[in-house]
Amino acid sequence: MIDKIIQALKNANQPRSEFVQLMEEFKDPYLVLIGCILSLRTNDKTTYPATLRMLELAKSPQEMLKIPYENLAKAIYPVGFYENKARQIIDLSRLIVEEFNGKVPDEIEDLIRFNGVGRKTANLVLAKGFNKPAICVDVHVHRIFNRIGYIQTKTPEETEFALREILPIKYWIDINTLIVTHGQNICKSRNPKCSDCPILNYCNKNIE
Repeated sequence: MIDKIIQALKNANQPRSEFVQLMEEFKDPYLVLIGCILSLRTNDKTTYPATLRMLELAKSPQEMLKIPYENLAKAIYPVGFYENKARQIIDLSRLIVEEFNGKVPDEIEDLIRFNGVGRKTANLVLAKGFNKPAICVDVHVHRIFNRIGYIQTKTPEETEFALREILPIKYWIDINTLIVTHGQNICKSRNPKCSDCPILNYCNKNIE
């Protein structure tokens, strides 16, 4: 079933948000990391221009350490918790430079040591920054895989480990982008567009 679901979603070719597309294009662990931090608890329409403004200031941890906190906070406003995120980005940039020779670590245990970085962000860095098999579970991935009945879990972390058991590894790197795009366009939390859904035949339709 999962092969048919993945293929149907790919064939649907749903439009990606500008931020999702930007994250796909980065291919740089540091940019994926700080972009993901900005996106936490913030919608893509706000995160996208804020990320572009941040990148005008710095694109590496070494460059970021030269940016005054006030300038960074101003650039990323109005993302949620922008003041805290500015501090987090500067602090983790310092740790990357001082403890990891200026390079983002490629192990999840090291990544989650950074303040403000949880398993979701760490897995996205591994998948999109290092091209390593990792499953990034956000609200869309958690909701949709439960909604269609592929898994039955209560938390995103449970979803990650459940998917690690049954989702073919060949899908791990791209699954977040695919499912997030489907969640933003069709399978919304409220009022999902079931009549337009390319995977309706595989869904148990247990709508919350």
